[in-house]
Amino acid sequence: MIKCHLSRLMGERKLKVTDVARETGLHRNTITLLYKETATRVELDAVDQLCEFFDCEVGELFERVSD
Repeated sequence: MIKCHLSRLMGERKLKVTDVARETGLHRNTITLLYKETATRVELDAVDQLCEFFDCEVGELFERVSD
């Protein structure tokens, strides 16, 4: 299972979904699905934009955990 740490990254910076959407240009729904960890797929471009915005590596945004 893949765990998304977007909610933690946003919480550390006290950001809202709308803030991230505005700054990254990503659709609000994409960010919400990742935030709530209900996304079933995500575009690599979106991952790249989030990593650039949060100045992090992909491994800091996503983590593979055993079920």
